[in-house]
Amino acid sequence: MTSDQSSAALAPAVVLVSGGLDSMVSAALAREAGHPLLALSIDYNQRHQVELAAARRIARLLGATRHVVLPIDLSAFGGSALTADIEVPKDGVGSDIPVTYVPARNTVFLSLALAWAEASGARSLYIGVNALDYSGYPDCRPEFIAGFETLAELATKAGVEGKPFRIHAPLQSMTKADIVREGTRLGLDLGISWSCYDPAPGGLHCGLCDSCRLRHKGFDDAEIADPTAYAVTPPAP
Repeated sequence: MTSDQSSAALAPAVVLVSGGLDSMVSAALAREAGHPLLALSIDYNQRHQVELAAARRIARLLGATRHVVLPIDLSAFGGSALTADIEVPKDGVGSDIPVTYVPARNTVFLSLALAWAEASGARSLYIGVNALDYSGYPDCRPEFIAGFETLAELATKAGVEGKPFRIHAPLQSMTKADIVREGTRLGLDLGISWSCYDPAPGGLHCGLCDSCRLRHKGFDDAEIADPTAYAVTPPAP
C-alpha cells in the first residue's frame, strides 16, 4: 500500500446504518478497509422503529467515532407501507415494486450522508444496497449508485473543487447468502441486526414480510444457523 493509499484508507467514511443485516455488513467492510466510521441512521418515523435500536447496537459494536440518528419525518408524505397506514404484504416476494418501497428513500438518505461527508471532510460514503436478493426497489440498482456519485460531484463545493466523493456499495452484486457469509467472516454478531418491516409482539421478527423471508433464506442458503427470533418460521420467498 502506498502512502497515498494508506492516507485515503484512514480518512473517515460516512456509513449509512439502518440497523439491518446489509447495512451492518457494509459498515463493517468500511471499518475493515481502515476507515474511522461516521455512522448515520435516519429516524424517518418508520413503523419498524425497533431498527434504530439495532442501529445503535451496531454502531457501538463497530466502534463508530460518532453515531448520528437524524430525524426526518417521511410519514408526512406517506406513500409506503413503512410510513403510512398501509398493510405490509405477507404473501411472498412478487415481481412488482412492493408497497414497502419508500418514495426516494435512498436518494434522501444519501443526500444527508453526502452533506455530513462534505462537512466532515470525508470522501467515502457506504450504503448497503443490494441488486440481487432484494425486493425490487429502484434505488438499489447500480445505475442509481453511479448516478448519485455523478450528482455528488456536481452538487457540492468539494466536487466542484476537484475533490469528488465515492459512493461504495460493497454488497451490490452479492446474494443474501453471500452477505451472511461475509458477515460471518468479519466475525459479526448478525443476530443484533433487525430486518423485519412489521415487528411482532415480544420483539420478534414477523417471519412473513419480504424482508424476513429474504433474511431467513440467506442464512439457509449460506448453511449458517439463523440467530433471528421469528414469530413464524419464514417460508420461501
